[in-house]
Amino acid sequence: MRRREFAAALTGAAAAARAVGAAETSRFSGSLTDVPGLKVGHFTDPRRPTGCTAILFDEPAAAGVDYDGSAPGETQVVMLQPVSPVERIHAILLSGGGVMGLGAVAGAMRFHEDRKIGYDWGSPMRIPIVVGAIIDDLAVGDARIRPDPEAAYRACAAASTAPVPEGNVGAGAGGTVGRMLQSRGLRGMKGGLGTASLRLGEVTIGALAVVNPAGDVLDWRTGRIVAGARTADGNGLADIVATLKKDLAAAGRQGRVEINDPPLRSTTLLVVATNVAYSKTQLTKIAMMANAGGAWAIRPYHTTGDGDQLFAVSTGRSKADVPLSVTGALAAEVVAEAIVRGVLAAKSVEGWPAASALA
Repeated sequence: MRRREFAAALTGAAAAARAVGAAETSRFSGSLTDVPGLKVGHFTDPRRPTGCTAILFDEPAAAGVDYDGSAPGETQVVMLQPVSPVERIHAILLSGGGVMGLGAVAGAMRFHEDRKIGYDWGSPMRIPIVVGAIIDDLAVGDARIRPDPEAAYRACAAASTAPVPEGNVGAGAGGTVGRMLQSRGLRGMKGGLGTASLRLGEVTIGALAVVNPAGDVLDWRTGRIVAGARTADGNGLADIVATLKKDLAAAGRQGRVEINDPPLRSTTLLVVATNVAYSKTQLTKIAMMANAGGAWAIRPYHTTGDGDQLFAVSTGRSKADVPLSVTGALAAEVVAEAIVRGVLAAKSVEGWPAASALA
């Protein structure tokens, strides 16, 4: 490399660093709705902490998925696999209520059908593709109350481009974290819904997180636990992984360690969106990369009881030629930020203190 070329490279690197520094500042006020071409709406049930979050698209959107949890609760997610001939979807509906909450998706379908949105099935029939996914929040309040089709319809009707409310709202209203050691008296804390975005030039990447893992949630920049399993007196944080290490060391040859990780109880739902145009296959890879952000902010992540899913969506409003590996790398950071914001914005409910209360 010639001296002049080397100097130019240094100048370019400095400019890139400044751009990233600016992005660090802008991310904290960001929201999934910063991505042009989509809207978000919540319905939060006033009777107990549960609800729905609807993500709607102005035009059918390309989408991919990475689901590494062992017990995902979902509907039509299989259609996001690259082998499916369906290239675009019309909405994503996230819901509380456990597997019974999947019935709420019918309300989002009806909302789109009422507006004649969907694939042409022969006049006047339209078939909307609404991908649905759920968390199990049945341990918080009266488990007989869960989102239904009317709740989903109202979430869709509330969708807008305004900044997305965070904390105990929508699908994250009943989210909790750090339940893996609760049989020993080490109770968990309140989770919630968080969102964040990153804007660089004309490129926007946003994320939305419904935070409900069995593990702890960490500040991904420092590694400090911000919410999770509490100590026996309820006033501190137990650190699940450190506790498991200690227990396994003491278990000897038997190797038995007591945990609470039943299937269908814990799930983190993540949505990443960008205005950059990508195909469904490319978005599948972006989803895989972005899911690394979940591992930065949740420990342990993708346990045998988790139903974790990450959806990656492109509204296609920008024709910028951004390599998918770049978008995937940046999306991982936005995902991690959204997860942390979900627990920091949460409010305490009975039996489940929020991070702000513990501090």
